[in-house]
Amino acid sequence: MKSILRFLCLIITFIIIVCSTSSADETVLTGDDGIMRYELTAVELTRLMGNGTNLGNTMEACDTSRMNWSAVPASYETWWGQPVTTQDMFYSMKKAGFDTVRIPVAWMTNATSMYLDHDCTINPAYLQRVKEIVDYARNAGMYVIINDHWDGGWYGMFGSEDPATCAFARDAYICMWKQIAEYFIDYSDYVIFEGANEEIGARFDENSRYCNDSVKSYLTENQRYAVANEVNQLFVDTVRSTGGNNAARFLLIPGYGTNIASTCDGRFKMPDDSASDKLLISVHFYDPWSYCGASDASGATKWGTKLNLLDMMSVLSRMQSFVARGYGVVIGEYGALTGADGVTKDNAALYHRFFLDCCDYFDYTSCLWDTSCFFDRRALAFRDADLAAVYISRNQETEIDSSEVRTSAKHDMDALIESAPDTFKNDVISVDDNTAVAWIMWNDGGWSISYSVGDKYDPDSVSPGLKTTDAVINGEGIYTVKLDFTGTSNGYSASTAFSAIGISNGELLFPGYVVDITECRINGEIYHFKGRPYTTSDDGKCTRVNLFNEWVTAVPRDKARVRYGDLTGTTATPINRNDAVIGHIETIEITFWYGPRK
Repeated sequence: MKSILRFLCLIITFIIIVCSTSSADETVLTGDDGIMRYELTAVELTRLMGNGTNLGNTMEACDTSRMNWSAVPASYETWWGQPVTTQDMFYSMKKAGFDTVRIPVAWMTNATSMYLDHDCTINPAYLQRVKEIVDYARNAGMYVIINDHWDGGWYGMFGSEDPATCAFARDAYICMWKQIAEYFIDYSDYVIFEGANEEIGARFDENSRYCNDSVKSYLTENQRYAVANEVNQLFVDTVRSTGGNNAARFLLIPGYGTNIASTCDGRFKMPDDSASDKLLISVHFYDPWSYCGASDASGATKWGTKLNLLDMMSVLSRMQSFVARGYGVVIGEYGALTGADGVTKDNAALYHRFFLDCCDYFDYTSCLWDTSCFFDRRALAFRDADLAAVYISRNQETEIDSSEVRTSAKHDMDALIESAPDTFKNDVISVDDNTAVAWIMWNDGGWSISYSVGDKYDPDSVSPGLKTTDAVINGEGIYTVKLDFTGTSNGYSASTAFSAIGISNGELLFPGYVVDITECRINGEIYHFKGRPYTTSDDGKCTRVNLFNEWVTAVPRDKARVRYGDLTGTTATPINRNDAVIGHIETIEITFWYGPRK
């Protein structure tokens, strides 16, 4: 019966292609000449790619409850609020200063029988539609990156306890990339394949709709790194095996979760390649998330101090190790996102300008994450004039010599750092290497209220209206820290997505000391934790006690310490988000003893 249904679907697909997409194909001629520049290296390529953007929330839009082979593929593009893609969009993007476009794609959710009977055949009409969009970009003279992007979460199968499910995930991955590679085999090296998005490593623990597991992952972090390295090698080997232009095509390898720190971890390995100097590495950058990712611009933390600029430069510089080894670096996503309210954040133009300076200086290329929030694909123009000026000034056609680009970028970076304020506040605690300060790191449940999240104490990273009480640490003793949310736009914190007590320089100035929380009050009332907090450090400098950190799935017994006894009952989530009071926090006040463990 399934064979008959599949045969009928193929007939319907053929009719649709003839009636609706082949007519478009007659008018969408490709501007790609199929020429390969065999002598061009990956690092040289990134210099030519200029600045890029993403065709976000478009070809990766997926809903398996609605997808079927009888639907016109172009209809999928509108499911997440975007317009149907047109040739004029790409001419306008190119004119606005973008020389590269990254096209996120959901391939396996267009193989709709994948999770029914493990048939990984991609809808041919969908392949044709992606090709049309690639042709739009090539007609505009743009570089094109094609990836597999979340795709319904099927990568969770790699973390399954069932060996058969894991084996099928590998087979599906190979099958997918073989089809894509063969379909685009005749395109020039202006078309780049990217093995995945953020799924490699970090999302092998995602509970997939394609997997019958009732829990998340059975992999340790070391195992996830091993599988990530294996999958990236499968990607390279599969594409290269198809021959033709694919034997030397530039391939973009997803970093571990596309996180810079995780990708720079020694456990992450770049794959072997039969081609020479043709591999690039992809990471994403949304630091600090309390600014970039805040869903409401009015609730975002401020950004633009000297510390903010220097931190961005420092984090991005870590990818220099890949450039030194001959790998091109692509920041596949970045941006001070507008959020649900559509308002451009304060200093967004400065953020993007300094970020692009860093990329120019470090020899990276980048693609702005955009879902028509920056460049409106209906109006075919930037929504914000200041941002428009940042990008048009960097059109690749105006950039000639890479050494001149680096010199110009460094000059601009130095000037911006020099002119940046030391602080936005007048009442902050002055901190140097000889000062330890305790504070409560905080993200509310909706990521709209935040305070100094991360191992560096930054009192300027605070949402408007949030009152903070921090404490200078002078040695062993009792200290109190507090957050008051009543002055924020909501007047309270709706739960917490992440929270912790941090002590800047604690590991350096007071090595081995522990934080023992003696009292926690929420809205003035005593709050009882569901488990024991523990003291640890991620960077060897900042002392931390997690209050709610669901990313820590196991207590790090080699680093964790408590005041008395062993680690029995300790947890990285002592705050219970199911408690009613956590849904409406007006104030949180924590008193703790700090000193050497007993």
